[in-house]
Amino acid sequence: MGVSEDVAGADHTAVRVALWRALHVRADPPPHVLEDEIGLRLADPGDGWRDRPDMDVTATRRTRASIVARTRYVEDLVVERGVEQYVVLGAGLDTFAQRRPEVAVAGGLRVFEVDRPGPQAWKRRRLLDLGFGVPQWLRLVPVDFEGDWWGRLAEAGFDPGRPTVVAATGVTMYLTQEAVEAMFRLVAGLAPGSTFVTTFIRPPQDVEPEQRPQLEAAVAGARAAGTPFLSFFRPAEILTLARESGFREARHVPAEELDRRYFTGRTDGVRPSRGEELMVATT
Repeated sequence: MGVSEDVAGADHTAVRVALWRALHVRADPPPHVLEDEIGLRLADPGDGWRDRPDMDVTATRRTRASIVARTRYVEDLVVERGVEQYVVLGAGLDTFAQRRPEVAVAGGLRVFEVDRPGPQAWKRRRLLDLGFGVPQWLRLVPVDFEGDWWGRLAEAGFDPGRPTVVAATGVTMYLTQEAVEAMFRLVAGLAPGSTFVTTFIRPPQDVEPEQRPQLEAAVAGARAAGTPFLSFFRPAEILTLARESGFREARHVPAEELDRRYFTGRTDGVRPSRGEELMVATT
């Protein structure tokens, strides 16, 4: 199978996110919140990728800041919590396992990447083609998120009785309200000391005025691609859902907190938008 066919097998949203992470390294001055060009290598979009309309350096400045901030925040949590299991729901072109193998090897961490069968099969091929391979501690788990994905995860060796970090970034907007609620209940039943970190899309009217056109364009683009945004949440709504699902604690992580944590001192306008924000819940 040629590269062009491989790229066609990738999820378009996952590729775009990977390219934004690379654009942060290529276009934004240091210090970089996240240094990830491995996703760019996996996607292999061709020499003209920076000419794509969705890679406009100015228009996507705050969006790519949000993307790298959410990834960095999740990975910091994994390291800080020192858990033995890390589950990445809707993994896409996540590259933690390729960038930070020492975390897994030194800490006995098992990483479970959960995603739809087609894009994940494509990613497995690309990992092998590029020489990264799939080490024993990395499990690629193909699932249908509207089906019994929890059962597939258990079959892959996941132990719900051990403290775990579960991440679902860029996932909730593509799921029905019922599927989101089911996900929250399942994760809330994990061993005490487990952490769930998820992003959520706020309604467009909640977003900074200058960012609304980009969010509205993302909504329209997702609909046109056949992967429409199905669920939006305000912070109070997703916190209520977390508590009703059984989490012991739940906290909204606003864009302003990520700004203070990762972007202090920057004068180039690279700072996250509140269009997509984080929630952290613990069992």
